[in-house]
Amino acid sequence: MIPGMRGMNPRKMQQMMKQMGIDVEEVDDVEEVIIRTSNKDIVFNDVQVTIMNVKGAKTYQIVGTPEERQRELEMPEADVQLVVEQSGASESEARKALKETEGDLAEAILKLNK
Repeated sequence: MIPGMRGMNPRKMQQMMKQMGIDVEEVDDVEEVIIRTSNKDIVFNDVQVTIMNVKGAKTYQIVGTPEERQRELEMPEADVQLVVEQSGASESEARKALKETEGDLAEAILKLNK
């Protein structure tokens, strides 16, 4: 909200924003918004999305309740095969060791060779 604009007529506010080159539009029928980081997803369901366009620069506003989900580390097949070859372990043991070591190949091999 813009300071000092409390109680202002919404129509007047839109007119002023248009004069300043600010265009605001609501995105209809949004089902879900996902913000993906390297180790988690932040998921918004039942969300409202508004786009504010100020002289060509777009800003997206997301309003809703976020739910954080941890992302599972995906192991490249080449890494799994390397751990299998170097340690003599099975594929499932190699995958488990890679998950436990967060993808560290050397640590996974050492762990399986103990």
